[in-house]
Amino acid sequence: MAFSLIYITAVNIDEARKIARTLVEKRLVACANIVPKIESFYWWQGEISEHEEVLIFAKTETRLVKEIISEVKKLHSYKVPAILSFDISLGNPDFLDWIAKEVK
Repeated sequence: MAFSLIYITAVNIDEARKIARTLVEKRLVACANIVPKIESFYWWQGEISEHEEVLIFAKTETRLVKEIISEVKKLHSYKVPAILSFDISLGNPDFLDWIAKEVK
């Protein structure tokens, strides 16, 4: 079984909570953590932008990543939301077993 950590940025805490809760309710992720304030600097439409955003970390099985991306895009206010998946190569086996039991 393969596991992934999903990195998602959101425009504000309300949007982050909506995304996190939906992903957990639909059992696409076992857990979602919200980091309420990050500073982001990025290129957008030919200019450098800087904004405060909210960060979501979600833990899941890799087989669900494409479905998660699709679901987040439906809920997200950004035209091009940051949704990235990182493979989890090692971790607490008990925690990884828990993830496997909690996702659909």
